[in-house]
Amino acid sequence: MAVKKAVSGRSVEKSPAKPERKVTAGADAQQQILEAVDELFYNEGARAVGVDAVVKRAGVNKMSLYRQFESKDALLQEYLLRRDQRFWAYFNASMDKHPTDPKQQLLQFFSDLAARAGKPGYRGCPFVNVAVEFPDREHPARQAVTENKAQLWKRLHTLAVACGARDPKLLANGMAILIEGAYTASQTYNPAQPLLKTIPQIARNMIEAACA
Repeated sequence: MAVKKAVSGRSVEKSPAKPERKVTAGADAQQQILEAVDELFYNEGARAVGVDAVVKRAGVNKMSLYRQFESKDALLQEYLLRRDQRFWAYFNASMDKHPTDPKQQLLQFFSDLAARAGKPGYRGCPFVNVAVEFPDREHPARQAVTENKAQLWKRLHTLAVACGARDPKLLANGMAILIEGAYTASQTYNPAQPLLKTIPQIARNMIEAACA
């Protein structure tokens, strides 16, 4: 609201001071944007979430976003890269609990998977979610999904060989399908249904039968 001030016997209007514009440093802005994208894309969907929602959640303006990322597709690629790194951190943490026993490494992974998939707020595999949203297999996002799953199968196959499986490819296939089934079941079944709790035992039966 304008205020009046007397100057040389006459009144003039003085505009209120404008609030100082908040400036976010480049590195801070990037981190805030990536954290917002990670939350929004995972919980609400990469296609459904627009740039306006990202900048609002991040607390920056569009200029700050486009200084860091040239497009929403670039944001999506960065999101998938970070999610890939997070997945392999989960996977390797399971492996590190039994560094010299491949069978126990696999069993530990499925146990950890069941626990993670059963947590409140879990929205399934981010790569599966993106694959559903982007049907074009040539889209860069789908290629990132394919690469993540291909690397997972290779790791499972390597562990199946190390376990002494009679048919390592078949065991790797079975474990890969069980993993994808766990992701889907976490979203489709009632949380009260103890389905996810049976994943470690199903994995144990599969691995022991393959390696007997």
